[in-house]
Amino acid sequence: MTDPRPIFPGRFYMVTRRCTQRQFLLRPDDVTNEAFTYCLAEAAQRFGIEILLPSTMSNHYHDVLYDPRGILPEFTAHFHAMLAKCMNCVRGRWENFWSAEQVCDLELIEPADVLDRLVYAAANPVLDGLVERVHHWPGVNGLSALLNDRPLHAKRPKHFFAEDGVMPESVTLNLVIPAELGDREQLLRDLRERVAAVEANAAAERDRTGSRVLGRRAILRQSWRDAPMTCEPRRNLRPTIGARNKWARLETMQRNREFRTAYRHARKAILAGEAAAFPPGTYWLKRFANVLIASAEMN
Repeated sequence: MTDPRPIFPGRFYMVTRRCTQRQFLLRPDDVTNEAFTYCLAEAAQRFGIEILLPSTMSNHYHDVLYDPRGILPEFTAHFHAMLAKCMNCVRGRWENFWSAEQVCDLELIEPADVLDRLVYAAANPVLDGLVERVHHWPGVNGLSALLNDRPLHAKRPKHFFAEDGVMPESVTLNLVIPAELGDREQLLRDLRERVAAVEANAAAERDRTGSRVLGRRAILRQSWRDAPMTCEPRRNLRPTIGARNKWARLETMQRNREFRTAYRHARKAILAGEAAAFPPGTYWLKRFANVLIASAEMN
């Protein structure tokens, strides 16, 4: 069992999840791109999640998002379930679509941290040596849509969802820069410049080493049954906080330690038959077991 984590409203995250066995189950094509965009947009609308930038790779995805209501687990559970069922139907599979490891939801503390992850998510295909420029990537990547204020549209996938069901016939996903991040235009300028710098640095490194990108055509020819040939790191650290500023990181770590201590004390008391209030930020037990939550706000 993993340690409990506080879920507060008004937090930024980068959510990442990998496909089972590192298989290319999200390999780009028209059907995959439509299904991912549809399921993401529907889940975001359902739970009031604000998506800043989505990015899919062949065997994992990243979403930088803002959770104004503090219900991130409900959003990710619904989105992952819908996309897994939809894509398993496409692939003719029955087994688990996602890796069994816990979803990585990295809390981003300051605007600079959000910008760092926007750059990383957008430039991921370039950083991995797959394409020369971000816009060459044939999968879902929200950089152009975000920079040009262009919504993403998707129709309900016919291969899974019923025509007379409750799911909408089409959805629109508007990528946003929440006011909490400050000047929108300045952030977009910084994002554009930093992604261009990543592309330029990658090109310079290829010139130095003589290496080449895999290329769009080769990516599209890959089988979804394949997986990377490289060895995956095992038993490494899984950070839950993304903070460039040392003191912001330490403050958040201390907040989370205090939350875990209060949570364990409350749980121990409840198991002993005593009355106890769980700390603010308790999500699952509040949502599904209706436990008492302390009124004092933890910051």
